[in-house]
Amino acid sequence: MSDTHATSTTLGGYLRARRALVSPADVGRTSTSRRRVPGLRREEVAELVGLSTDYYVRLEQGRADRPSDEVLDALCRALLLGSAERAHLYDLARPVRRRPTRVIADHPRTLRDPLRQMVEAIPTTPAMIMNDRNDVLAWNHLAAALIADFPNLAVQERNMGRQIFLNPQSKLVHPDWDDAARTTVGMLRMAAGRHPHDPELVQLVGELSLSSPSFRTLWASHHVHQKTHGPKRFHHPDLGDIDLRYETFQLPDAADHLLVIYTAAPGSTSEEALNFLGSLTAASPKTPHNPNTRSV
Repeated sequence: MSDTHATSTTLGGYLRARRALVSPADVGRTSTSRRRVPGLRREEVAELVGLSTDYYVRLEQGRADRPSDEVLDALCRALLLGSAERAHLYDLARPVRRRPTRVIADHPRTLRDPLRQMVEAIPTTPAMIMNDRNDVLAWNHLAAALIADFPNLAVQERNMGRQIFLNPQSKLVHPDWDDAARTTVGMLRMAAGRHPHDPELVQLVGELSLSSPSFRTLWASHHVHQKTHGPKRFHHPDLGDIDLRYETFQLPDAADHLLVIYTAAPGSTSEEALNFLGSLTAASPKTPHNPNTRSV
């Protein structure tokens, strides 16, 4: 199968999934007949976008020529896409040319030492750097104490997808597991749209699909998510639930890398718990990151 055809069929799958989420009422239409499947019909989307039904059907089947920006913009409006969904649609419709496997594989794990040292130096709140494959590349002592024991994990296991879906303890660590799982899959979907030929991402998605029915279900929904900010709850075995908020910052020289910082509300019990946890872990022996070691 050619790259162009593979991309077209992926675009078609995304269009079908999004079409199923939009009811006639959502776009100001009245449904006059009973529907066997949820969402808009193909001919309704075609009418909203200003296309022939035949062309839209060919888009969903991966048989149409590359759609214009005007068509993509109209699809975004008709399917009520937000900014993350819109970006993903464009990624699928405008794929980058296949790059050498070596470049794709090496880039996501590259991190400058000063960035790692900066994260380690953050003293009072959990922080980490991750790429869009959800590999955790750097962390501080509070992230290791609260989220996962990153220093003692093999490199392949320092991945939030594997931690969420394959770690038996994940639902204890993440009381908001349903939200965490959906967010993680949504981030991986966006990464797959940007980097369809990343071999490590393809391997990760295959591994999670084979090992986790929950992942398979969420992946089939074509949900996408751009991690920016929001609430997050963790559970610590000794301190109980800790409610935080996170903010993300894109690194200027690595567009696919995010600095994630979690903070507690001032004066809250969660802030007290973080301070206590920090006092315990800051004095503990430090394990080097060893970022280039790969488990095989």
